[in-house]
Amino acid sequence: MRRFLRLYCVEQKLFFRSADVFIFNLCMPLATFILIAFIAGDKTAGSSQMTYLQSAFASLVSVGICCSAFMSIPIVIVDYRDKKILKHFYCSPCSPSRILGVDTICSAVMAGISALLISLTAVIFFGYRMKGSPLTFIGAWLLTLIAMFSIGLMIASLCRTVKAMNAVTGLVYFPMLFLSGATIPYELFPNGLKHIADVMPLSMGIKLMKAASVGIWPEMTKLYIILLVAITVICSTISVKTFRWE
Repeated sequence: MRRFLRLYCVEQKLFFRSADVFIFNLCMPLATFILIAFIAGDKTAGSSQMTYLQSAFASLVSVGICCSAFMSIPIVIVDYRDKKILKHFYCSPCSPSRILGVDTICSAVMAGISALLISLTAVIFFGYRMKGSPLTFIGAWLLTLIAMFSIGLMIASLCRTVKAMNAVTGLVYFPMLFLSGATIPYELFPNGLKHIADVMPLSMGIKLMKAASVGIWPEMTKLYIILLVAITVICSTISVKTFRWE
């Protein structure tokens, strides 16, 4: 445990010093939320029963998850592999699960800080009050985080080079960010884009968080939960089985 904590402290300091993490995990989702809240916070979002403020809160807390899962985790691990840093870990009493665990916790902390900043801003400056259960919302947020992180860890384990990682994360990150309803409100999508968003794992998590925040659960809730759990189990298993030091 002492070795794990020591490794975690070092990695977390590196995360806090990263300009990319600061901009994309913290600043971008917060700025987008403030912009939507100012422009159309009290207006009804499309044909839903939510306002744009309620919709933006539930969706933008997922942006930190998206950035951490599909950018931070793969970039750190594959970059360490490319620079032979993981090869040095191989000669130390450090298992693959410990490396993956530390990087996952560091990314989760940044995603949590992002969600906390948006929550405080919504409550203090825009008078947001959650109609549903906060504990249920946190559970939906955690399930979404775990599922997305398992995909990120799988990408980090499968990609052997930085070039391959950049290509794969680009193909996963940007569609998840813009087509799942994380940044652009899902309620504004035409039917064609809604069909695309409906099959994205991040969109399933966002729908669960929206339902938890307003206390209205759609018929597909159980299916979303089952699919996210299945994604977590499958991707986590693949990430551990395929992890390579170099």
